[in-house]
Amino acid sequence: MSRTLIYTIVFIEGFCSLGAEIIALRRLVPHVGSSIVVTAPTIAFFLLALALGYAAGAKVTTNYTAVVARNFLIAAALAGFGLAGVTVDWMFAHLQPALLAYLFFIGGVLCPLAWLLGQTVPILTNLMKAQRTGEASGMALYWSTLGSFLGSLSLSLLVMQWLGVSAAVVACSLLLIAGTLLLAGRDVKTALFCASTAAIAAGFNLHHEVTADTAYAEYIVGPAALPGQQDPRAFWVNKSTASLIDDSDPPNYTRYIKHLRHILLEELEFREREILVLGAGGFTLSHREPANRYTYVDIDPAIRDIAEKHFLREPARGEFIADDARRFVATTGRRFDAVIVDVYSSHTSIPGHLVTREFWEDTRRVLKPDGVVLANLILDGKLETPYARNLLATIDSVFGRCAVEVLHKAQALANVEVACFASSRPAATGIYIDEKNRADLDLARSR
Repeated sequence: MSRTLIYTIVFIEGFCSLGAEIIALRRLVPHVGSSIVVTAPTIAFFLLALALGYAAGAKVTTNYTAVVARNFLIAAALAGFGLAGVTVDWMFAHLQPALLAYLFFIGGVLCPLAWLLGQTVPILTNLMKAQRTGEASGMALYWSTLGSFLGSLSLSLLVMQWLGVSAAVVACSLLLIAGTLLLAGRDVKTALFCASTAAIAAGFNLHHEVTADTAYAEYIVGPAALPGQQDPRAFWVNKSTASLIDDSDPPNYTRYIKHLRHILLEELEFREREILVLGAGGFTLSHREPANRYTYVDIDPAIRDIAEKHFLREPARGEFIADDARRFVATTGRRFDAVIVDVYSSHTSIPGHLVTREFWEDTRRVLKPDGVVLANLILDGKLETPYARNLLATIDSVFGRCAVEVLHKAQALANVEVACFASSRPAATGIYIDEKNRADLDLARSR
């Protein structure tokens, strides 16, 4: 076996193994979010399976190319079928709770795939007889790691951005099939298996019924069951309803968007103001609203075109900036009369770096002296969970006492609207008791 062919095979292994990990993390976002408690175990399980694959590959003593060819073909089938959007959606729809579906996906798809591909380098270094052991393993690892480097960049920054996640799955599957054919030569039986695997990969991925599928999110625009409305449609982002609209005049929107618009236009009476919106959704906050100037910031550069073409069916009002919300508020020199925080990667998951005290301090920094922050949070309706209590306490630690309104109090998960003013500051508080009741004095001081 030529050295060039060996390096080609280990390059494909590195490209597809890390590519599969990136695709798996992206597939999990709509279902369990992208928090550290999801990404860290996923990476850990992947690395453990890879390590076990190295150990298994070290024990192979014969039929080196046949074993790697078999592993590549099985891995191609696992990737093409197991990483397909319809497959992952099915797992999380039918295996409850979500933790069970997650473990099934990791244990049934990602880890076996990593274990199979991890065997490649230790097996093929047996064929590099003319080289020192250190040189053979070092060069094999070099080409494998180079494949991982290029795979992570090309799949995430090119393929997913321009063609979608499903195309990245097909690309990995086809590369593994190509590696199988290179190893198997002209074996007709293997070629037939490869053709069948390619057809399965294409069938499960090229007909994924989504409006758009980018590196950041899966978008679906479809009809909504809202009686009495004219052509109501929903904009789903990562399986959660981000926006609603219909063709009425004036249009109908989601309840929380109506609430935010009421605060801005009626209660605060904003006119000719600068409003920053972190998290674009369906761009409905500014839809047919000419009174103020809106700036949207969203991490996905494709979201505006998707919303305009499939959801709004008209140009979105306002400026759009493709950037991470945390980075934008930390670096911009602009100041705004209002900042709307509506940043969700899935129905209940805010990216972890957008809930910290430091984020809210940067958000406060971009406000004008009389500005206001309006945050849309999805919390339990009774605000009893540790997450709800701690998130609200974090915001209060920056702004002082903020107004909190639960829109769906009877529901397990509700839209919670938080309003904080730049003029407010955290301050020491006390408790009124019968023995020492300063309520009347405090009331007089407050007038």
